[in-house]
Amino acid sequence: MVRNVLWSNVVSARCLETGVGSCYRRRSPDKPARADYLNILELRSRMSALPAKPGLRLSVSEWHSNNHQLSATAEHERLISSVIRQDGRSLRNETNCKTTWDESDTRRRLSDRVWDVSRWKEALETCAQKVDEEMEALTLSKEQTEQALTATVTPLEVSTECLTLREGRRGYELVTDPVDEQLKKEVELIGRVQQVLQQHIDKAFEQLCVLQEVRHQLTADLQNKMDALDIDMSCLSLTIKSPQISLKTNPTRIPSGSSTPQEWVQFSQYNVARAQEAMQVSQQMREDMSLTRAQLQNELETQRRATEFALRKRNHNEEQARDELEWQIKSTEGEMTEMESDIHGLDADLQAKTASLKLAHTRLENRTNRPGMDLCRDEVQHGLVGEVHQLETTIMALKQKLSEAQHSLQKMKLHHARMLQDLSRKQEALSLEQRSMNTRSHLTSASCTGKTPVLLVPLMNSSGRSNLQLLAQ
Repeated sequence: MVRNVLWSNVVSARCLETGVGSCYRRRSPDKPARADYLNILELRSRMSALPAKPGLRLSVSEWHSNNHQLSATAEHERLISSVIRQDGRSLRNETNCKTTWDESDTRRRLSDRVWDVSRWKEALETCAQKVDEEMEALTLSKEQTEQALTATVTPLEVSTECLTLREGRRGYELVTDPVDEQLKKEVELIGRVQQVLQQHIDKAFEQLCVLQEVRHQLTADLQNKMDALDIDMSCLSLTIKSPQISLKTNPTRIPSGSSTPQEWVQFSQYNVARAQEAMQVSQQMREDMSLTRAQLQNELETQRRATEFALRKRNHNEEQARDELEWQIKSTEGEMTEMESDIHGLDADLQAKTASLKLAHTRLENRTNRPGMDLCRDEVQHGLVGEVHQLETTIMALKQKLSEAQHSLQKMKLHHARMLQDLSRKQEALSLEQRSMNTRSHLTSASCTGKTPVLLVPLMNSSGRSNLQLLAQ
């Protein structure tokens, strides 16, 4: 009731100054009472700023009305002040609770965020450490493969040298024997082994580049996580009493390049998944390289033994052929000696038979000088004629046999010369085989020394550091 009276007095006073129409025009039932209070306060401030009118004489009723108006206005102002104070206190309590709750919720969210970032930081550190270990293991396997590739250089040189040495054979010794076949197979096998090992080395180098790129990506992500963790920890340590706090220009803006939580998680998951995939490929590659090295080593060892067996067998056959040829030469020389002795005997017999024939011819010719009836074909005449015919037949037979003997001796001499030449070539070939075997003895010594255990290098990453050192300091 009192409030209505005060309101009516205020309205009346306002209407006296501004007119009734404006008063009723400003007062609308759809506006709240507080807005009217504020309008009245604004009107009073404007009225107080008007210049004072010249003094007018007022009635007692007007005086009482003015006093009543002043009291009503004071009560109204106190009421408005009370309402404003209550609203202010309520607002203070509400905003204090809201601010305290928001700050607590922000601290909780910051703590959760710090935990999430720390968890991903640990996951990235673990993954980066595994990537470094895998890079070292792949580097070691690559170096072992390179050593295996280097170890094939000597066998290839030895096989090539053996083929070159055996090309020095002459005559019938220059044959395509099993040794040549095995040596050519060995050269072909070594070439194939070198090609396969080089392919594995190239793939390992490419995979090392992939692992290096993955490691760089993990390091960059980990560096960002550590920077973000430092910032969030710093934000979590701030309070309203911290000297570092201040008002900033447009702090609610969205920075360029911002990401959503889902994108943030997916980015780290992608980096870890890519690193794990690269490590799996690297592990499979190391297993393949190890298996390939073992298989190729077995093939090379098998071929080496086959080649050396063929070489030893060929060397044995060469020695047998040389011994057989030496025996044949020795026998032929003995036969030639006997043949020469027999030729001398045949020639002596031929000379003796020729002398006997001369004697018979002389006797026959002398007996033709007998006179008269004494030129008789008597027993002596028939005996000398028979003797001449026999001696001529004998001489002819001796000449024929002498010619055959001389021809045989000449043939034996020619064959003896051929055998001596062939023996010389066999000795040269045997010497080349011996040199080949001596050359291949280096392979046996190298294979024996190659069985020593391989020393493992200390674990370190690609930059040469033995410990995992990240970009964050």
